[in-house]
Amino acid sequence: MKINLSLLSMADAKALFEFETENKEFFEEFVPPRPDSYFIYAKFIHILEMLLEEQKDKKSLFFLIKGENGGIIGRINLIDIDWPTKTAEVGYRVGKNHIGKGSAVQALEMLKSEAILLGIERINAKTTVDNIPSQKVLERCSFQKDTVEMDEFIHYTVAL
Repeated sequence: MKINLSLLSMADAKALFEFETENKEFFEEFVPPRPDSYFIYAKFIHILEMLLEEQKDKKSLFFLIKGENGGIIGRINLIDIDWPTKTAEVGYRVGKNHIGKGSAVQALEMLKSEAILLGIERINAKTTVDNIPSQKVLERCSFQKDTVEMDEFIHYTVAL
């Protein structure tokens, strides 16, 4: 499947809200749940506005993973960008109907390339200990296990 990354914009609000709502239960099988307010459209818009402000300030960059038809199939973000140390955290999620097709690996490799162009030299990640699919994605993209929190998260890092 051919994908592309698209920088988050307010124009994506409705489609992103639908994507998040449709995949809520699926995502909660692997990651801690978002607050209930996230699934009330007016509050979602407010959250989106705050994210876009953070993106404008280059503190984080939020990308949508889009399929060939332009529909949202996932999200991938560089957050907590620390420009002096040239590090950032990555987070991603792919919708239930698109897992197992290589989209997350493709998106993460594309994000790593984007990070290099921005001057970021190291990306950190974490996943829950029971989220085996996410662990496999990170390892396929050359992330190395860094630390494991007791029964909670596995931390990874990759030098670019």
